[in-house]
Amino acid sequence: MSDHSPCLNCGACCATFRVSFYWGETDSTPGGDVPTHLTEQITPYRACMQGTNQPKPRCVGLLGTVGEGVRCSLYEQRPSPCREFPYHGENGQDSPDCQRARAAHGLPPLPSNPTRPRLIPIIAA
Repeated sequence: MSDHSPCLNCGACCATFRVSFYWGETDSTPGGDVPTHLTEQITPYRACMQGTNQPKPRCVGLLGTVGEGVRCSLYEQRPSPCREFPYHGENGQDSPDCQRARAAHGLPPLPSNPTRPRLIPIIAA
């Protein structure tokens, strides 16, 4: 595997999981960053990224083709679940959720027990 993060050609997590978070993270509140127009309300206190609350989720911020080449169009403004999602190889650790997302898209698993941390990805993970 190359020295760059596998996230740059994957994006499976952004097209597998619902990205829900406290509505106070949206830019409609003081200190919030996530663009409100790219979210939908799911409860009075929870929002999610548009497209992720569907039977076949895909975040509105994901650009590109899963498994080929992707990037996050709102990386600097992404919500906490994306910031906190452990990508496979982060800090030398496996990520079962990352592997599950890859499998859901027919992508091969990444090697287990990464020997060294990878670079920080440039997409929402």
